[in-house]
Amino acid sequence: MSGKSDDHEMLSRLLCKCGLISSGAREQVTSQLQIEVLAGDGSARRFWRIRYQGEPLCLAAAPASSSVQDLAEARSARLIGLHLYRQGGAVPNQYDWDEESGLILFEDLGDEKLYDAVIAGISPAGQHDSERLMSLYQPVVEILAHLQIKGLHGFDPGWCWDTEHYDLPLMLERESGYFFRALWQDLLGQTPVAGLDLEFDELAHRALGRGSEFFLHRDFQSRNVMIVSGKPQVIDFQGGRLGPSGYDLASLLIDPYVQLPETVQERLQDCYLRAFTSYQPGGADDFQQSYPCLAVQRNLQILGAFAYLSRVRGKVFFARFLAPALAGLERRLAGPLFSDFPILRRISAQASRLFHQSTPT
Repeated sequence: MSGKSDDHEMLSRLLCKCGLISSGAREQVTSQLQIEVLAGDGSARRFWRIRYQGEPLCLAAAPASSSVQDLAEARSARLIGLHLYRQGGAVPNQYDWDEESGLILFEDLGDEKLYDAVIAGISPAGQHDSERLMSLYQPVVEILAHLQIKGLHGFDPGWCWDTEHYDLPLMLERESGYFFRALWQDLLGQTPVAGLDLEFDELAHRALGRGSEFFLHRDFQSRNVMIVSGKPQVIDFQGGRLGPSGYDLASLLIDPYVQLPETVQERLQDCYLRAFTSYQPGGADDFQQSYPCLAVQRNLQILGAFAYLSRVRGKVFFARFLAPALAGLERRLAGPLFSDFPILRRISAQASRLFHQSTPT
């Protein structure tokens, strides 16, 4: 899908194939399609909204390129999305896909993200309404529990394009290691720190807990939850794999985009656990032991990703969330649970200071 005419041709063929437009009048119908390019957040994938005679028809998503890796990611979006939908997950329907190009036609969920709904409710003084947040987030944590448990049933790890499991190599390379390279070294210009790798390794082991695995979305945050007629729907599940249940909840609750108050986070953890244990009795203990470490792991990943996306990819939108993400990491590590992580505590506080010193006020 390299040019506008190619876009129209590919889309019209797929729309006819799945019955969204009539094949008998394809040329006439194609001339009346409106194809709007949509921007992704951190993804390099391409997105379009398709309208016919002014009415929304569907969304189209295609990989960034025809490389083996990008096509594998598109295949994961297709297969994981179909699986979750068939398991009753709150994800968009899929109408069809073209395996050769990786183009997928999705149900159009509109434009309102959970993030937008939260931001719209912030007072002029910058305060959240806790009860409003609970009304927005409680259904989200409930569908998350459903997705994690029901999504595990019949899940084929062969659908995963990246890794099949959330495991130690991934955590050390693409979470704590990402933080160290992209933020500590590249963005802040700092040098290696003796002993930090040992603390990263210990943190990862604690975060994995007893090794129980469920369906893991791995980017379950407010910009990947759409609000459709007042109900949440989940997108961007192509990075799904098997992993610990607490990771996705941490991704949602510590999300620096919205900065949920601690009291709201605690209430939502309780809501989530009620929903989770209704599907999986006896799962609360492992969750509660591993959750704080998973939250730190996710915090490190966020900082690495936001530093990379803003500095290397030029996506300045992400730069504004580095300060709250750094503050969140420092606050989490200050708790007694992390008293035996002195090096990570120290560089977290130092990173926050250095970032504020280098950022114009």
